[in-house]
Amino acid sequence: MGVSDFFDPDGIAVIGASKTAGKLGNDAMTNIRTYDGEVYPVNPSSEGSVYGYDFVDSIHETDADLALCCVPSPVVPEVLEECGEAGVGAAVIFAGGFAEVDDEGRAREDEIGRIGEEYDMTILGPNTAGYCIPHLDLYGSFVPEIRDVETGNVALLAQSGGVGITSAFQLDREEYGVSAMFGLGNRANTDFAEFVPVLDDDPRTDAIAVHIEGTDDIDDAIEAFRESETPIIAFKAGSEDLSEFVQSHTGAPIQDRSSYEEALAGEGVVFVSSVTELLDASRAIADAPTPDGRNVGVVTAQAGPGIIIADELHERGADFPDLEPETQERVDDLLQGITYTENPVDTGRPLPEFGQVIDAVARDDNVDVVVVYEIYEDSLGYPLEELETLAAEVDKPILFTVAGPADSLEAERLRMEEVGIPTFQAPKRGAHAVAALIDSVADDA
Repeated sequence: MGVSDFFDPDGIAVIGASKTAGKLGNDAMTNIRTYDGEVYPVNPSSEGSVYGYDFVDSIHETDADLALCCVPSPVVPEVLEECGEAGVGAAVIFAGGFAEVDDEGRAREDEIGRIGEEYDMTILGPNTAGYCIPHLDLYGSFVPEIRDVETGNVALLAQSGGVGITSAFQLDREEYGVSAMFGLGNRANTDFAEFVPVLDDDPRTDAIAVHIEGTDDIDDAIEAFRESETPIIAFKAGSEDLSEFVQSHTGAPIQDRSSYEEALAGEGVVFVSSVTELLDASRAIADAPTPDGRNVGVVTAQAGPGIIIADELHERGADFPDLEPETQERVDDLLQGITYTENPVDTGRPLPEFGQVIDAVARDDNVDVVVVYEIYEDSLGYPLEELETLAAEVDKPILFTVAGPADSLEAERLRMEEVGIPTFQAPKRGAHAVAALIDSVADDA
């Protein structure tokens, strides 16, 4: 049993396909149209075609490796049995109504697990929004417009399909995209331990963002996280106080975040506290060089946001080293005593010399990572020339927190991203990303 049929299926069957807009089987068909291969809409109650694909009465009339099951939970076991008999290697089960609901649902989920094992069939779900792999034009989901999500270098592995979809759209809105997104759902026979090694082997994936509620296979999951060479960034959601709500979602066992953190202490796995922090940390770790330690240089064009950044980083265990004498002299000469020139460095406003100040701090041997804050001014723009030079010549993370009208700064923000300067759109977001970077090397520094 493996997950390869999710990545390279030789034919996809949509079981329960429909001509009716808004139905699950129609929405799945709209997304799968991008797939460059055979698509089989399976529905014995329908005639003709949908989106140019002719309906077939049975999965047995197809050569599909992958089945998207758009049918209600009571008939899922019967449908899955037919898929196994037809030689389908992988199936996505969208329906809820399994172990997350009641004992009857638990029995039904146990049955589909048994069927998967009998036929050596890998199951994503049940109770999932599906998956997407943009660079393969594979969008195995019923969520409208998920096919618009483009390719990036962060993989999303979410216990909640809703969290996975939400995160994919957020990354796409901010012009990053994803290398892959999988919503695990109830994990009938496929869990974190099965997907992490595959994503770890993917050359397009530079960081794996993991959303966890709880898993019965915690030991296997932790071992997969530990062995991954690709950085793992994890958000453990769901507290004991919300145990009934959590269990009603994906049937997850109740587990403390500490049970994961303690097992993975010193292993390089970074834990975060929100979805936005999960995505920002994953981007920073995927795109920026690995810092040598926890010494942070802060350069801000406005003191207030700079204080917010420094406060947050101080609470997260960052150090703010003194600048080397030659660096301090250079900064003092540039600013002429008009602002606070020690680390953190405050220029007071976006001066023409702002890029030179960043350059001085970034080249300081006492500094392991640099975070910058600047409100965009049309008359000056961002110091792109200095940032491009630094990205090419200085092997340390430089993160830039932007502010201002989006239509003014967007082109320059994206140029920074292109050369390897991750950008963030609020002071705390930039600070959290820096904290994740230094946490990823804390035990090695």
